[in-house]
Amino acid sequence: MNNVHTLKISLDWKLISVISKIDRFDAEWTSIEKKEGQSLKQLKAIATVRSVGASTRIEGSKMSDAEVDVFLKNLSIEKIENRDTQEVAGYFEVLDLISESYEDIEISENSLKNLHNLLLKYSEKDRWHKGDYKQHSNSVEATFPDGSKQIIFETTPPGIETEDAMRALIDWFHNDIETHTLVKTAIFCYEFVSIHPFQDGNGRLSRLLSTLLLLKYGYKWIQYVSFEHEIEHRKVEYYQELRKCQVQRPNEEVTSWIYFFFDALLNIQKHLMEKLAVEGIESSLSPKEKSILVFITDHPGTKSGEIAKKLDIPNPTVKRILSDLVDKNLIEKFGAGPGTNYSLK
Repeated sequence: MNNVHTLKISLDWKLISVISKIDRFDAEWTSIEKKEGQSLKQLKAIATVRSVGASTRIEGSKMSDAEVDVFLKNLSIEKIENRDTQEVAGYFEVLDLISESYEDIEISENSLKNLHNLLLKYSEKDRWHKGDYKQHSNSVEATFPDGSKQIIFETTPPGIETEDAMRALIDWFHNDIETHTLVKTAIFCYEFVSIHPFQDGNGRLSRLLSTLLLLKYGYKWIQYVSFEHEIEHRKVEYYQELRKCQVQRPNEEVTSWIYFFFDALLNIQKHLMEKLAVEGIESSLSPKEKSILVFITDHPGTKSGEIAKKLDIPNPTVKRILSDLVDKNLIEKFGAGPGTNYSLK
């Protein structure tokens, strides 16, 4: 068992093997990046929308990715009129800043306070505390689809204890030159959430910090996939892991959290390669095939007759193209007979 910061980790061969796997992908990424220039621009745009949508939904927002996409494309101060759009606009601005300027963003108390201030820039309800450490206790709550909330764990008390904990975390981050950068990233994000230094917005900021730290450490591929979408997809597991480690606090053992964090990274690496493969196949599609694929992307669960009518393509042609797209693993077929419908793979 190894002590890292105030935590315990079992740095065994299994964990080293997982780290090596993530790093092997990273070593190959430079050549992939050169080859996939145009595809990566599209993936980055998609990943941005998914990240903003997922991270704000984890905290209770009701906006779908499609709604987020439309909102961001027409972003103006006049349209930021309710809590969901306020949170989406703030998250987008911080993510955009990180993407453009990660090398210049310091890991310091002032820098984190500035990011928090920007994250809550448009939020009316958070005006009184944004950019400052919390003044009141704030337990970590999970928000579920039905709107119910559940306390996951208690956090560091406000005032001097939070200030000391944040100072200690940042000092450790800068002074520990032995711990692997991926482990440091996972620990920093875990400890940040555990302290919960701000009154609100800690979950969102912790996920943004994951991306910031990975980019600073050279894991450039993270901007073309959505870490937040992966966490949203595994939200129950995410909260379970935090809770499991938190009950031992202080000086808890966090190996299972590290594994969860790394497994999320391995999963999004896999998704990234799958998406690049699909982009390669899509570039060889005919105009009719592309238009049908785009239609299905915007209308999941659509039927061949609807496609034929909307795109003015003969139904037999639509059915043949749909069969080809299924064979190419770009779309999925559901049901049989008149109920047959298609969605994106």
